[in-house]
Amino acid sequence: MLSIIIPTLNEEDHLGELLESIHKQDFDNYEIIVADAGSKDKTLEIAKKHNCRITRGGLPAKGRNEGAKIAKGSLILFLDADTILPEMVFAKVLREFKKRKLEIATFFLVPSGRKMMSKEVIGFTFLYNIPIFLMEKFLPHAAMGIMIKKKLFEKLNGFNEKITLAEDHDLARRAKKFGKFGILKSTKLYVSDRRFKKDGLLRTYSKYLLCEGHMIFIGPVEKNLFEYDFDRYSKNPKK
Repeated sequence: MLSIIIPTLNEEDHLGELLESIHKQDFDNYEIIVADAGSKDKTLEIAKKHNCRITRGGLPAKGRNEGAKIAKGSLILFLDADTILPEMVFAKVLREFKKRKLEIATFFLVPSGRKMMSKEVIGFTFLYNIPIFLMEKFLPHAAMGIMIKKKLFEKLNGFNEKITLAEDHDLARRAKKFGKFGILKSTKLYVSDRRFKKDGLLRTYSKYLLCEGHMIFIGPVEKNLFEYDFDRYSKNPKK
């Protein structure tokens, strides 16, 4: 079984679209777990409508860990609430994951609803997809979507809940020491461009570039240096 875990906080504008894209897949041996951090909008109503299992969450790392604790599957797929799965993705991904003997994997990202030559798509390609491809073998990056074997996840004691930004990259780098990491080439993951819309391309890229430098030269970011708020990009932020 595949356990799909989604951390949420006020995600009524995006969660439904993600869940619909999951239900449309040509694969039904899965469960969906929503780890909610106290949403005040219709997030939980949407999750219940789609027959998701619900558990209490927190910041993303906490929510993912709590979801993993009750996961029944031997393989876990962590997804951000503002992602969308392409059609027929599970068959491709599971086949590639097994063929390449991967134990943890991530995706190339493409902004949803954008033309191929739009600035958002070009930005993701040059500022994220190409760099993570070039560093795949020696410095793993994993964001928005992560597939990992549950045994490996438990061996790592899950996500480091002390980290305030890029806990997903940290997980990938720790996991690489014990299992094979790879970027899935058979499909891409559609993601919202709300981060670029709210913060701007330059500010968003600069923040993650500084975070990358901190991780490499100092260590994981365990202080809120970059003023990260879980629901910063929702329309109904929790006060």
